[in-house]
Amino acid sequence: MKNIVTVQDAVTAFADFMEPTAAELDAIEQEIPLILAEVDLLDAQIITLDRTPNELDARRIRRARNRVLAARRDLVNRTSDAADGAA
Repeated sequence: MKNIVTVQDAVTAFADFMEPTAAELDAIEQEIPLILAEVDLLDAQIITLDRTPNELDARRIRRARNRVLAARRDLVNRTSDAADGAA
């Protein structure tokens, strides 16, 4: 029995377009606070999956949601300020 493999993966595995550009890496770096806040929210929600949330759990989720909203606000303000400065 012959193994059938795709040649395209071997050809494109090390292509230049597969790596993130410097601009993409900068955008990811700017989004890190939002990503971390969303991970904290997800962690708080995962804790309550197998039980009824108590007051402490509800407070933890509420605070995590507030951190996500604040991180989104800060990110939008930074990107709009950068866009205004570039214009």
